[in-house]
Amino acid sequence: MGEIWIDAVLGSTEVEFVGFVEISDAVIRAQIERCDLDPRLIFQSLPEALDTVEADAVLLVTPPGFHKEMSFAALESGIPVLCEKPLGDNLESARAIVDKSDETGVLHMVAQNYRYKVPVQTVKMVLDSGEMGSISSIEVIFYKGPHLPGFHQELPYPLLVDMSIHHFDLMRFFLGSEPVSLFAKSWNPTWSWHKGEASASAILEFENDVRATYTGSWCSTGLETTWIGNWRFDCENGVILLRDDQVYIQRRTNVIEDSSGYYHYAAEDLTQVPPAKLVRKEQSYLLHEFYEAVTQGKSPITTCQDNIKSFRIVSDLISSIESSEVIYSDN
Repeated sequence: MGEIWIDAVLGSTEVEFVGFVEISDAVIRAQIERCDLDPRLIFQSLPEALDTVEADAVLLVTPPGFHKEMSFAALESGIPVLCEKPLGDNLESARAIVDKSDETGVLHMVAQNYRYKVPVQTVKMVLDSGEMGSISSIEVIFYKGPHLPGFHQELPYPLLVDMSIHHFDLMRFFLGSEPVSLFAKSWNPTWSWHKGEASASAILEFENDVRATYTGSWCSTGLETTWIGNWRFDCENGVILLRDDQVYIQRRTNVIEDSSGYYHYAAEDLTQVPPAKLVRKEQSYLLHEFYEAVTQGKSPITTCQDNIKSFRIVSDLISSIESSEVIYSDN
């Protein structure tokens, strides 16, 4: 992810690097060669960097276990932070970051880049149009099997913590609502390369009376979904599908009686929705939004104060797994 963010900043006309922090000599050598970086601008710690260069903001791309420490260092120096998801490595550290941002009055924003992918914005466009009416339920299916290096394979719940946070954040984004009850089970297939439980299923009930089901695996052996996953929205006026990063709708027409006397909805053919047109997307969108927040005081959407609600979903689902009980959220 550090490499992705380096490319995003180097491709921006609004921001530029004044320094880097990296502790791996191998990574330093690789990025100096790849991007022609000035080695004099690469530091061993964030405090050292902040004491040496003048920075308007910090882009924090570390494993989650370091997010609290690094966020505190920046916020206490009065410097805004754009932090990779998840907000923290546990709910306690995530809350501490929010409290520190509140205490200092300094912006802390979380990079939920999936909100700004074209298929996601296309679904949101259909939902916001109102043409499909109210939503009754959402089904999400996600299967991937990446062999990610480093800390990923050590996480106790790698799917939920490292990946599903995107999908639960999208549920909040699509619905404009928060969950009131959550229940989950997790397991680890016999062939899994993860130490923690890399598969899970969950049921969530939202404030607006929408039910969402989620099934996913971080160690799939085939027939993988895209990173966004496959989504089905059962709506008052038909169905919205997000499948293989393409968006489709099927509108219901009227109630008819078939030859056997049963009544059912008639429906139009499944039609593909033209993709939303975005000036910026994913990391480029987030970087621009962060730039406007820092330089113009505009309020970004995924502040830590908002994003902790997405993080809370993951935390509550883990609590449900470990207690085998439904978790009720007071939001």
